[in-house]
Amino acid sequence: MSSSVLTAPPRLPRPIEALEPIEDTTRRQFITGVGAAALAAAFLAACGDDDDPAESTPEATSEVRSIEHMYGTTEITGIPSRVVTVGWTEQDALLALGVVPVGTTAWVGDAPGAIHPWAEDELGDAALPEVLDDGDGIQFERIATLEPDLIVALYVPMGLSQEDYNRLSAIAPTIAPPAGVTDGGISWQDLTRTVGIAVGKEEQAAEVIASVEARFTQAKEDHPEFVGALGINAYPSGDSYQAYPPPDPGGQLMTALGFVVPPVIVEEAAGAAWVEISAERVSIFDIDVVLWLVEDDAKREMLLADPLYAGLDVAKEGRHVFLAYDGPTSVLASATSMQTVLSLPFLLDAVVPMLAAALDGDPATEPTMEGAA
Repeated sequence: MSSSVLTAPPRLPRPIEALEPIEDTTRRQFITGVGAAALAAAFLAACGDDDDPAESTPEATSEVRSIEHMYGTTEITGIPSRVVTVGWTEQDALLALGVVPVGTTAWVGDAPGAIHPWAEDELGDAALPEVLDDGDGIQFERIATLEPDLIVALYVPMGLSQEDYNRLSAIAPTIAPPAGVTDGGISWQDLTRTVGIAVGKEEQAAEVIASVEARFTQAKEDHPEFVGALGINAYPSGDSYQAYPPPDPGGQLMTALGFVVPPVIVEEAAGAAWVEISAERVSIFDIDVVLWLVEDDAKREMLLADPLYAGLDVAKEGRHVFLAYDGPTSVLASATSMQTVLSLPFLLDAVVPMLAAALDGDPATEPTMEGAA
């Protein structure tokens, strides 16, 4: 059976008790309903600063900044102070640049204000944003009541229609996803850079991007075994598997660390953010390392008990890492899906050692959910 290519992961933002049985859910369906448990480790944010947007230079305040996107060009004058994020990750880029949004859109977990642990230092004592839920479509009326002066809709894996863009633009200047990029395919760098232009902090955006990219460079220098090794981020879904090459954040994470996504997965994805692999083709994952995202420990044990997977060298030698959306690694699992200038330093601190342990080929050092608690 051949794999089927999907353009965007399905998503059902409902409470976990309302979801279908676990074996029928997809990675995206599950994570929208699971609260991110607090990870027992302090995280010092490495990106951004505490500059107040009001301290921007007069030039930045008065100039007109133009941002091109899939539906044309949006012009922004002055420094926005009431920003609403329709995309799923843009709040972190704003916070890293000293801008607290008044509205955010929920995605992974149930973090208050959709502000996750890795972004709490940047939020500080500011009021939490109002959280929007786009499960039944964009909540235009609620957005309008927030009286935004800028709407950001860059990371929208389910896509942003022309009609949606037009309705948002009638409320406030709106930034749509870039042209020529698959839904949800914008990189965290381009997202941060675009947000920086929008809020008049382009130079600061470049600085925080560079600081995170330096973390990846250091990781590759510390672990040369990563460079050129075959690696993939994947998710077991019912009777099949979902593999995430770039432009999915999971794929971007692996390649940024020096791993090479198996060519067969890249070919079958054909530019999409994910590809479904049938159960009988599980041998595709018999590579140097797999970063698995699972719902919980039970799903992990189910995969390990599958004779087809258990018979692969990647399983026998423990060359896999498991992050669960429900359990000790829930925050790490969320950070893997929601990769931003704030979540990535947090994620790298934990996941790089886990990948290194997996690559040594010794099952005794197999990274587990408990090992990251």
